Amino acid sequence: MPAEIIIGLLIGLAVGVSVALTIAWLVLRPRVEKEHEAFRADLAQQRQQSEDEVLAMTAAAQEELRSLRQETEKVIERRYADLARAEERIDRRQASQDKQANKLEAREQILNKRQSRLDRQQNELDEIEAARTEELQRIANLTVDEARQQLLKAVEVEARADMARTMREIEDRAKETAEAKARELIALAIQRVASDHVSEVTVSVVPIPSEEMKGRIIGRSGRNIRAFEQAAGVDIVVDDTPEAVTISSFDPVRREVARRALEKLVVDGRIHPARIEKLISDMRDEVEKSIKEAGEQAAYEANVHGLHPEVLRMLGRLKYRTSYGQNQLHHAVEASKIAAALAAELGANVNVAKMGALLHDLGKAMDHEQEGTHAMLGAEYARRFNVPEPVLNAIASHHHEVDQESVESILVEAADAISGARPGARRESLENYIKRVRTLEEIATSFDGVESAYALQAGREIRILVKPGAIDDLGAMRLSKQIAKSIEDSMQYPGQIQVTVIRETRAVGFAK
Repeated sequence: MPAEIIIGLLIGLAVGVSVALTIAWLVLRPRVEKEHEAFRADLAQQRQQSEDEVLAMTAAAQEELRSLRQETEKVIERRYADLARAEERIDRRQASQDKQANKLEAREQILNKRQSRLDRQQNELDEIEAARTEELQRIANLTVDEARQQLLKAVEVEARADMARTMREIEDRAKETAEAKARELIALAIQRVASDHVSEVTVSVVPIPSEEMKGRIIGRSGRNIRAFEQAAGVDIVVDDTPEAVTISSFDPVRREVARRALEKLVVDGRIHPARIEKLISDMRDEVEKSIKEAGEQAAYEANVHGLHPEVLRMLGRLKYRTSYGQNQLHHAVEASKIAAALAAELGANVNVAKMGALLHDLGKAMDHEQEGTHAMLGAEYARRFNVPEPVLNAIASHHHEVDQESVESILVEAADAISGARPGARRESLENYIKRVRTLEEIATSFDGVESAYALQAGREIRILVKPGAIDDLGAMRLSKQIAKSIEDSMQYPGQIQVTVIRETRAVGFAK
């Protein structure tokens, strides 16, 4: 019974579902068909739009392709036109070359004919020369070698005279050119330096207000002057010179310390041993400070950097050193500027040239304390403080005590000579001047064949008269160079000395 009920329920349920589905289909079918129609219409519209877009794109692509084809055709036409013009130029050039080749062939034929004619003429001249030689040998009774020797002797004499003239002309032209160029470079260097140079002389005379001050300087039983001399390391000369006291010392720095201290004592008026020692100690510190500042200022003016402080301090000591009245520190700065200008004009190392010129007289700050020349002392001192080797060579070689290894060393020597030899830079004693002139004449007259020699232009030129029978023109030129070399090796002098050798032959006749 229960199974039948369940089966009946299931059948009823199935029938109910079928009826419900049928009713739902009948109700929903029109709506589904309507939506399907709308979907088909929308799809047809999208398809039409896509076809229209494809047609538009196809038309645009065809138009662009047509435009590209036209541009390509125009480019090809231009290329064909360019090729045609190039081919025409090549044809014209080929025709021109063919014409030139024809002309060259014609000219070569003409030259060949001329060469043949010249060869025949040369053969004829050789035959004539051989016949003339045989005739000359027959007439002069000389062989060819003998005639050649006589001819060579005659030609040698003439050639020596021509060679002397030619050498003299070449040397004159070279001197004119070199001297003009050198003058231009030196003038340009000095003009570029354009520094006012003041020649300072170390003052060793201290003025005093009255003669009574001399007694106070000497002190009771000379205690003040002895204390001053012992503390300062100088000699005080109190003589009959009115209102002046002289300080004497071989050390310029000591002399400067003493001068300053004595001036302070005179102004202060309190003169006694304790005060003297205190002032000298203070002035020594003050002078050391001024020395350091002077060295730094000199390096700044010369635009030289990287020097050790001890080198600058030793350089500053040159402030109180003079040579023939020329302050050595000002001379070093001026020489450095001149060397830098010359190096810049010649394309040399400017830094090496200006540093070498600034330090070239460094040894003069110590040559009164140590043995040796100031050039070697300065180079050795600079070497301790890692000064570059090219600069050391410029310092050591500026008086030719060692070989000059670079053009900068030569420029340092030239700048030193220019600064020291220019007018007004130095004073020279009459004794040294006479000695230099006498030495010049002695060197010149020591050579064979020299008749007399005269120094002119304050020793800047030496004129030598030679015996014309003993020395010919070529020998005179050699003699001038030998004398100049001997002067360079044996003398020290500023600037240059001109050596002029004069050879003349005089013929004297008497009409009776």
